Amino acid sequence: MNIKEKFGFKVKELREQKEYSIEYLANISNVDRNYISDIEKGQRNVSIEIIEKIITALDTDFGAFFNDNNFKK
Repeated sequence: MNIKEKFGFKVKELREQKEYSIEYLANISNVDRNYISDIEKGQRNVSIEIIEKIITALDTDFGAFFNDNNFKK
């Protein structure tokens, strides 16, 4: 799994835990729903600004988000 896929997997995992639809996450993060869908599929290189919007909308922070075994080698 590459870093884009790892990031997308984590976004989808947290979104589903919170029972958010892609549409709802898009609305609260101010990120296009199609872009979020592509992120979850590991098809986007995501800017730090978009990462911050999504992480904030998922009610977490960078440390908690990236403190995951998937991101560790």
